[in-house]
Amino acid sequence: MNQTEFIQLINPFQSKVFRLAKRLLTSMEEAEDATQEVLVKLWLKNKELTSYKSVEAMAMTMTKNYCLDQLKSKRAGNLSLVHSNYTDRTAGLQQQLEDKDSLSWVEKIIKTLPAQQQILIQLRDVEQYEFEEIAKMVNMNETAIRVALSRARKTIRETSLKTHTHGIK
Repeated sequence: MNQTEFIQLINPFQSKVFRLAKRLLTSMEEAEDATQEVLVKLWLKNKELTSYKSVEAMAMTMTKNYCLDQLKSKRAGNLSLVHSNYTDRTAGLQQQLEDKDSLSWVEKIIKTLPAQQQILIQLRDVEQYEFEEIAKMVNMNETAIRVALSRARKTIRETSLKTHTHGIK
């Protein structure tokens, strides 16, 4: 596989690799490094890539593993799960402030979830992967993924309701 073919192969999911790395790692620089590392590893395997059923799933798995390794090695301080792509262009200023505040609370709640649940929320709810694809990426069965997502969403919902009903936690 030549360089042009490789770029055409990875181009559709390269930004997803970066976004997953950004969700798991605290800094933009570390996410860029992780993305570059994964792409280099893919390039080194470029002769074998066409034999894989889903290069994208493999890349996302590599990204997840690389980021978790970085976190385990204490090179990154903590998990950061931030969804900054959300904007509501039609809402008024008051609604925008309320939306931003709610999103901020949800982000804080998500940061308290176990790492596995954070990854599943990222892959399913943000990146919108199918359960079958997620199962391959995280090496779990689909039922376990559904249960973990359900628990994560329930925790987010309950904590959010407590915060809004009883004030700051």
